[in-house]
This record gives sequence, structure tokens and C-alpha cells, in this order.
Amino acid sequence: MRQPTSLARFLASAAVTAILAASLGGCKTMSDVTGSIGSKAEAGAHPGSGTEADPRRAVEVYGERYRANPRDVDAALRYGNALRASGQRAQAVAVFEQATIANSGNKVLLAGYGRALADNGNSQRAFDVLSRAHSPDNPDWRILSVQGTALDQLGRHDDARRYYAGALAIMPEEPSVLSNLGLSYVLSRDLPKAEETLRRAYASTRADARVRQNLGLVVGLQGRFAEAESIVKADLPAEEAAANVGYLKQMLARKDNPRGGRPGTVPVAELNRRD
Repeated sequence: MRQPTSLARFLASAAVTAILAASLGGCKTMSDVTGSIGSKAEAGAHPGSGTEADPRRAVEVYGERYRANPRDVDAALRYGNALRASGQRAQAVAVFEQATIANSGNKVLLAGYGRALADNGNSQRAFDVLSRAHSPDNPDWRILSVQGTALDQLGRHDDARRYYAGALAIMPEEPSVLSNLGLSYVLSRDLPKAEETLRRAYASTRADARVRQNLGLVVGLQGRFAEAESIVKADLPAEEAAANVGYLKQMLARKDNPRGGRPGTVPVAELNRRD
């Protein structure tokens, strides 16, 4: 069966990264974590500028501003986030790195730099930089959540969950944080806890498409494919939703449990390190 054209978009969440890490043994990165990393709002587009829905146009517009004055904090922030939104992760890291050197101590730029590093898989460096982007007496729940994802990338799941707990203490039941927490449980192979947590995120009126896709994928990983399809139909045409869930089902049937156990069972095989 031909792989669905929307599969890359559907599988671009950290939930599928976690599935690949825990079940399919593929090469992986955990850069596209829901909500906390890579929102359109962070790209900093000006309303009405035409850049909001076109990351490539944003890269052109803000890149020109940045090159005209690399010390301009606003231009650097917008350009770096536009590069992130367009998938140019290494370039975003370079822009933010130079901007933080030119504007030492600017916490907004440090936050952008840390997020870009997390996008690019530089997990320990991301965590360290993000630690400088806020302070214990004035914590930022968004940064705490991204620090959690960096720790998850490093395999430090218990530590990651303490950061998610800190974020949730500031912003109770925030769906993007709950979604990241749910994915943390997927990475440690606790699928029932992952589903429970993702359902809390899913119940929020602020849940976005990535939250719903993550829940659908965790449900599908446990072999409940019809239910997973019904969840992801909220954001995909019915035919694409069915094709994507069918593709997940094929992957699990082929590689998830070669000894013939139930679908969605996470094998005891060693996890590959995330890129």
C-alpha cells in the first residue's frame, strides 16, 4: 500500500517518535513536541503581514531585517523562530547563538535559543541554556515544559516529570504540558499512564491537533485502531485518517512484537538513543 501523502505530517509528533523509539527501533529525534516547542505564535509574525501562514516568506522578510542589523533583538527573534517554523533547525540555532552573544543576558533570546537547540536534538545544551532563560523566583511554565522534553530526550524521565509538574503548578491542566507528560510515559513504556494523561489534555477546550494526534497514536499503539481513527478524524479527512492509522497498524504488525504478542505491546528490546 502506498504510504499516505499526509503521513509525514501525521507522524511528525513526538508521540510517533516515542513509538519508533519504544516499539519500532527506528532512528529517531524528539524535536517536534506538542505545544511547548515550535508554535506559530513564536514565529513572531506581524498580523496582516502575510507571513503568518507562510514560514518561507517569514524567513525572507525577517532574514532581511536581521542581516541589516544583527544586533536587533526583535529581528533576530523573529528570524530565528521563522527558521524553526520552516524546519531549518541548524540555521535557527546559529542565528540564536549569534544573537545571544550580541545581546548577552537577554532572556527572551535565551528562551528562543534553548528551544532551537531542543528542536535540533542538542538536548543537554538546550536544558542548560533554558535554565538561564528564567529564574527560580520567576519561572516560566513554557520553558519548564521544554526543559522537560530535553530531559526526556536524555532519557531522564523522572527528572523530566518534575519539570512538567512545575509547569502544571503554574498553569494547571495546560494541554501542551500534559501532552508532553503523556509522551514521557510513552518513552518509559507506560502506555496506560500515557493514555490517561493525554486524555486529560484532550479534554481541554485548548487542545490542538497535535494533542489529538498524540492521543490517537497512543490508543493505536495499544491496538485499538478503530478508536484511534475516530480521534484523528477530527483533524484529517476520513480517508487520510484511515490510511494513516492503517499504516501505523502495518508497522506494528510487522515490527512491534515479532514473538506474536498482542498489538501495541512494547518489547523489552533495548531503546536506541534518540538523535
